[in-house]
Amino acid sequence: MTEEFGALFNEHHTAVLRYVRRRAGVDSADDLAAEVFVVAWRRWAEVPADPLPWLYGVARNVVANHLRGRGRAERLAARWKAEPLPPAPDVAEEVAARDGAHAAWARLGERDREVLALIAWECLGVRQAARSLGCNPATFSVQLLRARRRLRAALNESVSPDFDSARPTVLEVNRANG
Repeated sequence: MTEEFGALFNEHHTAVLRYVRRRAGVDSADDLAAEVFVVAWRRWAEVPADPLPWLYGVARNVVANHLRGRGRAERLAARWKAEPLPPAPDVAEEVAARDGAHAAWARLGERDREVLALIAWECLGVRQAARSLGCNPATFSVQLLRARRRLRAALNESVSPDFDSARPTVLEVNRANG
């Protein structure tokens, strides 16, 4: 089969390439002609004794698929051009917020950091976190409330009023540290 396919390719490649160039342009003609012969290879049992008309039929389908895809890409590109991009976040603000979050986290006591970490980083529930610290859930809940308040106060101290909108949430603080 390999020799027969090679003979088919050598005999008809130029004709298929010209066919494809006239319909799809020079830029993609080589790839499309190659795709026609890939189809011929895969469907070798269907290739008739006079293969050129059959190859043209395959080429017509390959070109049609290519043109449809190119049309979709052009329409998508036009839509992207028409829709304004959302403003990119200012990297300096993100860095300042992250630095503020690190500073706030560092100002917390070890117990506050552990209480917050068990909830936010380890994703434990109050009962599980309380068990981890060896206290009852009510005590842990009070510790969690106080730790959150202290973190919020530390964040307010570490972030200037200009960066109020960039102030990270507790989860962002946890992601930044973990």
